[in-house]
Order: sequence, then structure tokens, then C-alpha cells
Amino acid sequence: MLPLAQADISIFRNVRFVLTDMDETLTHHGRLAAATYDALERLQQAGIKVIPVTAAPAGWCDQMARMWPVDGVIGENGGFFFERDPTRHGVKRNFWHAPEHHEKLAEELARIGQRVLTAVPSARFAEDQKFRLTSIAFAQPDDPDMAAAILAALRENQADTTVNNLWILGWLGGYDKLAMARRVLAETYQTDIAVDNQAVLYVGDSTNDAPMFAFFRHSVGVSTVTRYLSEIPTAPQWITNGPGGAGFVEAANVVIAAQTG
Repeated sequence: MLPLAQADISIFRNVRFVLTDMDETLTHHGRLAAATYDALERLQQAGIKVIPVTAAPAGWCDQMARMWPVDGVIGENGGFFFERDPTRHGVKRNFWHAPEHHEKLAEELARIGQRVLTAVPSARFAEDQKFRLTSIAFAQPDDPDMAAAILAALRENQADTTVNNLWILGWLGGYDKLAMARRVLAETYQTDIAVDNQAVLYVGDSTNDAPMFAFFRHSVGVSTVTRYLSEIPTAPQWITNGPGGAGFVEAANVVIAAQTG
């Protein structure tokens, strides 16, 4: 990783999309700062499409897509894309799985969740589980052995898994953040990221950002990403000085400067 402050900003001239993790990337200690919100708005004003790509639940993502200065939100680690409808106050909902499979998948996730609780009685669902549509989330415990046991129980039940600083996540379908980002950019924005990789800059902070860091040429880790490097096979290309939202503002500033410089 190299300090983002040392980057030649001209390399970001072709960026048209900023994709970003949310928890502890846009936020810091769980709070969204005014400067970070302003950076999202300035990116849009510069003509950049902004899409949070997060493990956060559908309930949170619906609110973000409706009210934040973003173009849409990929949520629950790739389970859906809620696209802001610019003509009214609504959102367009696009899920990884076809609608006819939703009920069966929800039932299977519920069964898996109960099996995990049986295998690890001290495990606890995340407080936001009731707002999830395509995943099950367990609160990240302080005990590493308990976290490992929750992950093992999810995997024993054929769930896809990942972790971040808040949750241990399980879902069904074989997708991840990158798979859904690839689909959304192709179907909604007619951009093939395998061909036009430089069109995207990605900002993240932890383990579930690993596929994005590995794929995108323009990948940025906020400063706290150093805590998770042992779990990330390919480190981001750049690292910011600041943590969370302060680091995101640094990334936004270089993209905006590249467009206007």
C-alpha cells in the first residue's frame, strides 16, 4: 500500500463511479460526519456515480437510497441493489435471486440461524436482523473462539460467510460484493468492469472488502484497514491518513480534483 496523499491524481481522471463500504468507511465509531456527507454530495455534483456497497441490512439501505446523496445502495453483501428513482421519492429494488425464490431462501436462512444458535448457544443475532431480507447476521463477539465457532456453524450449513467489524454474516447464493457490483454496473450503467476497470474507485476498511481490493485497480483502504491486513489476501493499492469518514473524504477529494484539474 502507498499513501494516497502521494498519488498522482491524474491516474483517477477516468473514474466515473465511487463504490464504498459504509460501516467504519463512511462512518467512524458508528457516526456519519457532516464532512463525509458533504463529500458524497460533491462527488455527485462532479458527475460521479456514488454507490455504497455494504453488509448493512435492507432497512438501512432503503433509507440511504431514498435520502442520501447516492445513486443507489448494494446491501447485505450483495443480496440486492436499491436504486434511487430520480423522478420521485421511491427506490427500484433488484435482488440477486429471482423473486420466486425469495420465500424459500428466507425460510432456509431462518433454519440455518436456529442451527447456529443451537451449535453456539452464546451467539446472538445482530440487533438489525429484523431488517434483513437476504442474510443472517450475528453480533461480532469479543471472544475470537466464539466468532470462529459461529463461522464454522454457518459453513457447516452451506452458508456463504464473511465478517466485518460489526457482524458475522451468512447468506445463500455464492455471490459477494464484487459479483453484485459487476452485475449492477453492467445492467444499470452499461459498464463492464472487466474491460473498464479504471472507471471505478473502491474505498473500504475490512475483511469483507477483500474481493473489491483484489479486483479494482483504484482501491483505497482507510487507515484502520491495517487491523485486517492479515485477513485480506490482496491489500488495497492506497491507504488514507484518516480513519473512517475522514479517510473517505481524502479519497473523494482526489477523485474530484482529477475531474476538475
